[in-house]
Amino acid sequence: MDNNWIVENLQNAFTTWNDRLEELWGLVTQSPQTFKGGAVWDTIVAINGGMQAVGYGLLVLFFAIAIFRSASSFRDFQRPEYMLRHLIHFVMAKLCISYGLDWMMQIFAVCNGIVATAAGSIGGIDGASVAMPAEIIEAIEEVDFLNSIPLWLIIM
Repeated sequence: MDNNWIVENLQNAFTTWNDRLEELWGLVTQSPQTFKGGAVWDTIVAINGGMQAVGYGLLVLFFAIAIFRSASSFRDFQRPEYMLRHLIHFVMAKLCISYGLDWMMQIFAVCNGIVATAAGSIGGIDGASVAMPAEIIEAIEEVDFLNSIPLWLIIM
């Protein structure tokens, strides 16, 4: 009985699996700047510039509201820790607005390093690929007609 089509179907399934795994590996290890030729990254940078402008405007507005709210009770304003607290909040918010994209890129770099280290420990993407052993191919080719019916059901 010629069961080569069963072997071919299984090998095609494994090839598809390996191709998708390789594609997924490429997406996970790719930096945002190189994804889709950098067009998506350029859009993100442009949007970030607009969002920074909005963020600075809101920062000034909310800082002024916080100062006016604290200034309503002048007694709180006489203590330097209140002004220091407002100043620290202002500086922290300014840093988040200014360097948010850079921090996000550093987080991506750390995650990329973790994925690369984890994949390196299993031998890279080649260590995760699937192939059919020769013993299984021989066993499938030696199966008679009645015993090959379950194989046909699995393949279909």
